[in-house]
Amino acid sequence: MKGLRDIALLFQRYTLQMLRNPVWLFVGFSTPVLYLALFTPLLKNLSHAPGFPSGSVIEVFLPGILSLLAFASGSSMGFSTIFELQSGVIERFRVTPASRFAILIGPILSGLTMMMVFDAVVVAIAVGFGFRVHFVGLLVLALLLALLATLMAAFSTATALLTKDISSFAAIINGINLPILLLAGVLLPISLGPLWMRVLAHFNPLYYLVQASRSLASGSLATAAVWQAFAVLVPMCALVLWWATRVFRKAVA
Repeated sequence: MKGLRDIALLFQRYTLQMLRNPVWLFVGFSTPVLYLALFTPLLKNLSHAPGFPSGSVIEVFLPGILSLLAFASGSSMGFSTIFELQSGVIERFRVTPASRFAILIGPILSGLTMMMVFDAVVVAIAVGFGFRVHFVGLLVLALLLALLATLMAAFSTATALLTKDISSFAAIINGINLPILLLAGVLLPISLGPLWMRVLAHFNPLYYLVQASRSLASGSLATAAVWQAFAVLVPMCALVLWWATRVFRKAVA
């Protein structure tokens, strides 16, 4: 019970911090909407290209945007960790009786909640672009998005604690962003790429989420892409959370 109470208190703390930052809220809501408004029209001429997935442009593009939001919201978590490390907040946690796992997972759950709110707004706007809602598929997709966001948030937080410097941390995160996003087929389907890119994409966990998200968004639940995504993301998420918890315990020991 103490662990759950600690998680709830830290969840509340970080959620209030985010809600008090109007700039962060504005950017968080506007960025995916701008992707929908400015990028979707560019794909219309590609919808009949060889290798383009079946379905309307919005049904192919929106799941990629939702996957991008999960990846970005998780990977950016380490920046706030760096700020708290430099301002002495992490140091103060050393003398608190709070569970070390709660200190790690509280902010992650707060970020997940805000991400889900953003996703719901984006889906609602996408309906105006012609997106057809399949509620069961979107619920399963929400679980996969939460797994990836948790994985990336734990990785980002642990990396921030190890580097302890915003320049080094930003270099690592920005360095992995481009290859991971391109090889996942987030904006442009990876099926449009050459064979070597399609093969290399299978070593990218985000690729499995993107493939499953397009299947789930169209209402197809029992596909190989869905179970492959769970088979990849569940053990990876558990492994990274275990590693991040060890790093956090050492940091606040």
